[in-house]
Amino acid sequence: MSETLIKIENVSKKFCRDLKRGLWYGVKDVGSELLGKTRNHTILRPKEFWAISDISFELKRGECLGLIGHNGAGKSTLLKMLNGLIKPDTGRIEMHGRVGALIELGAGFNPILTGRENIYVNGAVLGFSKQEVDEKLDEILGFADIGEFIDTPVQYYSSGMKVRLGFAVAAQMEPDVLILDEVLSVGDAGFKVKSFNKIAEIIQKAAVIFVSHSMPQVSRVSNRVLYMKAGKAEYSGSNVNEGIERYFENFQGESSKVEYDRGAELVAVDVYGAGRQTAGKNIALINHGQDLFVDLDIRLKAAIDRFDVMLQITDKDLKIVGQFFSAKANEGFHGDVRRRKISFHFQRLLFIDGEYAITFFLTEKNVNDPAKYSYLGVYRNAVKFRMQGLGDVLYAPIHLEGVVTEVRTFQE
Repeated sequence: MSETLIKIENVSKKFCRDLKRGLWYGVKDVGSELLGKTRNHTILRPKEFWAISDISFELKRGECLGLIGHNGAGKSTLLKMLNGLIKPDTGRIEMHGRVGALIELGAGFNPILTGRENIYVNGAVLGFSKQEVDEKLDEILGFADIGEFIDTPVQYYSSGMKVRLGFAVAAQMEPDVLILDEVLSVGDAGFKVKSFNKIAEIIQKAAVIFVSHSMPQVSRVSNRVLYMKAGKAEYSGSNVNEGIERYFENFQGESSKVEYDRGAELVAVDVYGAGRQTAGKNIALINHGQDLFVDLDIRLKAAIDRFDVMLQITDKDLKIVGQFFSAKANEGFHGDVRRRKISFHFQRLLFIDGEYAITFFLTEKNVNDPAKYSYLGVYRNAVKFRMQGLGDVLYAPIHLEGVVTEVRTFQE
């Protein structure tokens, strides 16, 4: 049986909304502890609130927990308790082995010390001797790849350089527990790929807690998920897709799907297959190998020479599995008519069983650079459909071959 490295039992933490009152509460609590008095920490005092409420989970060696939730859900507070920066008001936390953490950008670095000096300081904090850090130094420098800037004070580093150095130290020091909070939200694509490969390697011999607002990243590295909402655990378990689906349920309203609409409005959208079958939640049901039809009703905010439509299909893990761009297929549309209906017909859709979402990008060519496109409107996960009939097999993203019909039914 795998070794349990993290055990959290009914952990709660409260804060005070008023700074002065909170400081006074802190002084009273310290005084009570010094006098050996106990207080019922489960009762909130005026202006206090629960930032974390009754969180419990275990994490074994070889597991990666994806910690997800919207801003203010309590993720950072939980991580600070796990890392020993603050203590819980109620509950119990067990951490076993060496803990490496990168919970804030540049956290743990002394800004006036050089990158090289900070490596030795961080190594000492983790319990490594100077000789042990010397042995790992080349690996850390190679992974961070910041060149001669390693001997520059960290206060002059860019955010990407801080992440490179911080992740390199945390990952190369062979921790038993590794805590990563949004560390891959910055940095170039090459470093992200290298970091994900390193995380996969670390998971084999450690317990990893990975925090991110990028659900594709979470689904890529995690085999467990904890979805937090308002300080509570809304879902905790090994079904990563279920946790991600719960996360996105907060965006079910129509307005939340509109990411950008200053140049064009998607008035209506309909997706269907042969016979217009529907599945659960009244979404279209498409059989494997069946044709897919998508009808759009678009209103332009102003007349333009030409606009284009991109359809991007993603699975439940938010991986892009299909894409069609009218500009690449030479199927652009004139913008002299401000409102119109456009129909897309995609033949023999070959996805595996599951639920899919379609995002629509309404674009026009950039005035300053005709090789680029500007957004008129972006409608994220605007409509869903379910595919059935194949089963769970491996697949690769495909380019959608489509037939487009423009139907001018409006004149505005």
